Amino acid sequence: MIVGLLQLDLHVPEAGSLKSKRFVVKSLKDRLRKKFNVSVAEDANDLWQRVSFYVATVSNDTRVVNSTLEGVKNMIEKEPLVELLGYSMEID
Repeated sequence: MIVGLLQLDLHVPEAGSLKSKRFVVKSLKDRLRKKFNVSVAEDANDLWQRVSFYVATVSNDTRVVNSTLEGVKNMIEKEPLVELLGYSMEID
C-alpha cells in the first residue's frame, strides 16, 4: 500500500473576511475531492487570506499516487482564486 501526502500553502487574495475565504476554500476542496477522489484537510482557519491544504491518497501503485498528487498541484496552480505559495509532497 502506497500513501501520498501533499501539503499546499495557499494565498486567497480576494478574501476580505473569513466568510469569503470559506466560500473559496469549500468550493476548492469539494472540486478536488470530486475530481481526484482524495481526502482534503485544511489548516490556518483563522487567517483571512492564508490556508494550508493537506491532500492524501492511497493506491497500490506509486505512479498512480504521484500522478494524482501532481494533478492536484497542477489544478491548484491554474486556479484563479488562489495563489500557490509553496508545497511539499511525500510518498511512502
